Amino acid sequence: MTIIPTSTEAAADRGYRQALDKAEGYLASLETNIRNKGYTASLLDDFGEWKKGHLPRPFQLTRWFRRFASPDPADSARYLAWLTRTGKLDDYLERSVSYMFLRDLGHDLSSPRTLARIERFTVELKRRLERQDDDPSEPASEFLSMVALYRWAQREAIEPEMIWVIDKLKRVSSHLPEAMNAEEAERKLIKIIFGVVMHVIDEMDEGIPSSERSRRLGDALKLGYYYGLTYPFIDDLLDSEVLNEGEKEQYSRMIRMTIRTGIVPELGEWTGNHFEMIRFIHAELREAYEYIRQVQNRETQEIFFEQSLVFFESQDEDRTKDLAHAHYTNKDIYLPIILKSASSRLIVRSVIGASRDEGFEQRVFYYGLYNQLADDLADMFADMNTGAVTPFTYYFKYRDKRSDLINPFELYWAVISHLIHEVYCSEPKTREIILDRAINGLKRYRQRVGQEEFDRIMGIFAFGQPELERLIQRLVRQAENVAFYDKMLRDQLLGAMRSNRREQEEFISIVKKARAEINNLLPVQPPTEGMKETGLLFETANYSLEGNGKRLRPILSWVMGVQEYGLDAAALAPLFRALEYMHTASLIFDDLPSQDNSATRRGRPTLHELHGSAIAELTGIFLIQKAVEEQASLKEFDRQSVLTLLQYLSRKAAEICMGQAMDLSAKGKVLTVEELDRVCFYKTGIAFEACLVAPAILARVSETEIEIMKKIAYHMGIAFQIKDDLLDEEGDPRLLGKPAGKDAENDSTTYVTVLGPVAASKAMWEHYCLAMEALMDLPRPPVFLKHLLNYIIHREN
Repeated sequence: MTIIPTSTEAAADRGYRQALDKAEGYLASLETNIRNKGYTASLLDDFGEWKKGHLPRPFQLTRWFRRFASPDPADSARYLAWLTRTGKLDDYLERSVSYMFLRDLGHDLSSPRTLARIERFTVELKRRLERQDDDPSEPASEFLSMVALYRWAQREAIEPEMIWVIDKLKRVSSHLPEAMNAEEAERKLIKIIFGVVMHVIDEMDEGIPSSERSRRLGDALKLGYYYGLTYPFIDDLLDSEVLNEGEKEQYSRMIRMTIRTGIVPELGEWTGNHFEMIRFIHAELREAYEYIRQVQNRETQEIFFEQSLVFFESQDEDRTKDLAHAHYTNKDIYLPIILKSASSRLIVRSVIGASRDEGFEQRVFYYGLYNQLADDLADMFADMNTGAVTPFTYYFKYRDKRSDLINPFELYWAVISHLIHEVYCSEPKTREIILDRAINGLKRYRQRVGQEEFDRIMGIFAFGQPELERLIQRLVRQAENVAFYDKMLRDQLLGAMRSNRREQEEFISIVKKARAEINNLLPVQPPTEGMKETGLLFETANYSLEGNGKRLRPILSWVMGVQEYGLDAAALAPLFRALEYMHTASLIFDDLPSQDNSATRRGRPTLHELHGSAIAELTGIFLIQKAVEEQASLKEFDRQSVLTLLQYLSRKAAEICMGQAMDLSAKGKVLTVEELDRVCFYKTGIAFEACLVAPAILARVSETEIEIMKKIAYHMGIAFQIKDDLLDEEGDPRLLGKPAGKDAENDSTTYVTVLGPVAASKAMWEHYCLAMEALMDLPRPPVFLKHLLNYIIHREN
């Protein structure tokens, strides 16, 4: 491992001073441009050329225009269909991809190499959207669904790294305090990971061997995650009110020391209320910095720590500002913004170990302020509510008292003029993309706040150039062909994340509700008459039914029967009891010394440990018979359906026994994956199938739909079993409720023993994806099943 020399601190300080000098020069040139209004004439000329391709011709305002008027881009399916129908899709995608190469990758759009890459990427994106057209139900955000991400990882042969990243993202989300915006933190992380991957792809030559491409992309996923961690765990945490002032000071000292020395210090004694959270974050950040250092060379390490210091110090300076302070200078307001907006992108190239590129550094340095000002305008009132000091909030509050303050909206246009003519040398394509983006941003803002509020805000930030301002207002109202795909994807991704969180909360609520109802139904009632000795089996049966059981199987039937098919919960109660009785009986048999020889189950001693194997075996048989009795008690359904159900569940119970017999006979043998799949399906998958199909039989669901559910159950069951095998290998016994390592102790053949942990994880994800893909074939895919599948592969017990 490379150790950063003690000179790192001096180099970081020197880099910060150089960046500050450059930012001061940039701000001074912009102030000069504002004073002499030099940007006005150039922008009028720019817009004069630009509007030719963006303002509708007079005849388009007639019946033809109304017929082909653009739908709202927020309605992604209709908008993309409209783009295809009107022949505008190619331009839309090329514009969107060009912007990504301009902003995110820092390219010069006049470069033939860049133009060739833009064309290739646009063609691939169009192919992906055309495939999506074959399935109109799939939203654009499915680009980033877990199934889509894993399928991409398979094509690139980086499945283990993708599994690692997804697991890490789940851990981060679970450790974020409630006071922080989890969706926004996750979106930022995903965006940064994507950005790092794009930079790595951009650095590759076309003829690179596939193995080397896979290695680099795998590293990129990890680097993106590790670098992205700094946003939720440093920026967002310090911006939030989670930590008190003393804790923030402690934490900032630790981060500053890390950046200045290149070494994460020991956590030491933490004085505050959030020790467990800080301990987790400290461990993750230490792991991140160690990994980044391992993959960097000496030159890029220096750049990384220099730019990290620039970003942290400028962000910290911004963070400590108080909106009540009326005497900040323009330098106080703008220099930190220039520095942090530039350094955040410069860091990315250093993270991936790319060689220095002065052209890239120049373009990125000047471009960052443009993006930041656009974001600050869009977030102005949210920032006002939190008391954040930004160019827009500060000018809004003190504009009538401080004539020396730069109007940030005027500065925004001066920056655009500077970019077009000074940085990109009036290159036509770049001018087109920058002006497209500027007008699109104002259009989106107007749509969000409404025309009346938009006009009021534009009046507040008027900058004394009426001709240019009127033109901008007209373009915001009338210009077309300025939408961008990344904005659509961002909106859908945020919407999907919020929806996913709501669905997860509903999933948890449903599970709790169904579990409570089912637990109340389960106790086996002893007979009111008869011999006293018969009470023992009732006692042992109820002991086995108690404990911290997940009740997944009856819950699954409850959701499908009650929520999806609209059946009466009380009428289905015998089915719920039957399913859990059958499952509990199978666990009693599994735990016996003659089979898996488990001493604990559901956090308590197994039944044979308390009463011996004979009573345990009788209890299992007793519960199976009670399950048959319960099925015969489904009086609210027609006889033929109940008879069909009895036949089906009896057949499935026999098949589960066959699966356990296969498992026992396989001890000490080396099975193929195909043989293991068969054993697993009979042991686990059939139980899931029964829980899905049983209520469907009573609801008289079509045979086609039942076949789809059988397919879902097949892959769900195998994924569940592989996760069990992985947990037995590496799980926490405290969370499992039983000892880990029992498979090895019993010489059992498992997916882990056959494939190894890495390949077993890949197999689990393959079955997860196949189950999810089958789920989408249902007429109304139950949201509950989606989250059940997610739970199965991410659970800890």
